[in-house]
Amino acid sequence: MGSENLSQDVLAEQLLELAIKSGAEAAEVYQSRSLSRPVFFEANRLKQLETSQSEGTALRLWLNGRPGLTVAYGSVQAQAMVERALALSQLNQPEPVELAHKSQPFYPDIGEAVPLEVLVNWGKEAIALVREAYPDVLCNSDWECDVETTRLINSQGLDCYYTDTTLSCYMSAEWVRGDDFLSVADGQTQRDILHPDKLAQQILQRLDWSQENVPSPSGRVPVLFTSKAADMLWGTAQAALNGKRILEFASPWAEKLGHPVMSSSLTLYQDPQAGPYSCPFDDEGTPTIPLVFIQDGILQHFYCDRTTGRQLGINTTGNGFRPSFGSYPSPGLFNFLIQPGSGSLQDLIQQMDDGLIVDQMLGGGNGISGDFSINIDLGYRVKNGHVMGRVKDTMVTGNVYTALKQLVALGGDADWNGSCYTPSLIVEGLSTTGRSY
Repeated sequence: MGSENLSQDVLAEQLLELAIKSGAEAAEVYQSRSLSRPVFFEANRLKQLETSQSEGTALRLWLNGRPGLTVAYGSVQAQAMVERALALSQLNQPEPVELAHKSQPFYPDIGEAVPLEVLVNWGKEAIALVREAYPDVLCNSDWECDVETTRLINSQGLDCYYTDTTLSCYMSAEWVRGDDFLSVADGQTQRDILHPDKLAQQILQRLDWSQENVPSPSGRVPVLFTSKAADMLWGTAQAALNGKRILEFASPWAEKLGHPVMSSSLTLYQDPQAGPYSCPFDDEGTPTIPLVFIQDGILQHFYCDRTTGRQLGINTTGNGFRPSFGSYPSPGLFNFLIQPGSGSLQDLIQQMDDGLIVDQMLGGGNGISGDFSINIDLGYRVKNGHVMGRVKDTMVTGNVYTALKQLVALGGDADWNGSCYTPSLIVEGLSTTGRSY
């Protein structure tokens, strides 16, 4: 299912031709095909193998300056799609046509697929490593190879496409001790290979730390967010960098370009060639570019699509993405990286005299305001540089913008959590409340 197959499909050309013949002054077709092969394990055993395919086509056109968008899945009747898009355009207000012009038509395919038996063996290996140390634990996991081909073609001569192969896995370990239930989970997303031994060791480390339940700290103590949990902080930063939020003056950073907005130890950026979320062009056909958003704590850039960039008086940054297949492009991120510091997770722990580790949480931030109140699903008490045990019924509250200005330490253990590449970090200024024993 390579990108060349989708490029040879004549449907997109048919849709464009019909749209223009029907009076549209401009049109674009966005196509996506995916093939997914997940492997599922339940209660330590292989449960099932699956293969699923999907195909979608989105047509957007402009008639008398009014946009119309329609989506179809599977087989498509070209004439019917064009007629629907034309009818829908009459319900919308006129807007400028924002289309990319002819650019590089070919991008190399990214990633390599692996056979199903390899996914199965990886799953068995990870579960065996965990159960060797903790035979009473029940492990559930899924391992997947996903191949997705994207093509974008428009009436301005643009025709770009590529195939993206991604490997991913997720594993949870459930440990029941009397009336105490513990669930530890972790995962990986990679291009060419997954590492079951690394996944198992991450699970085992958390199980080792959870041998004892201990009292929670109270008041304001340093809080260590593991790379898995730190994504909660970066979600707010991503929202604040969104050009649309800048345009609406909803972001607290709307007038902060060139000014410090967080700790000078922090540099935030995107990289089109980095990791499993590399991406050659956005959903508007604009080539993606390396972009530093925050350099040494100082705000440098926002991200935007074509429409938002025009409204802000700047060019698109190649960040026009569709939130869903049937949506118009809007400012979005394909990956988001935080430049790591130095030292392992254990090195960070040894810096803490009395504090809290947050690894899994329930709830999250309150959007762009930065205020959050999270219940800790999996967290640990640290004293004198050592993990004492697991804390329960503990809550952490604070503000993301304040916390990122009060950075204590930044680890060198960066890893992908979704499309965010982040290390562990320690911050101050957060309030903790919890159970005493």
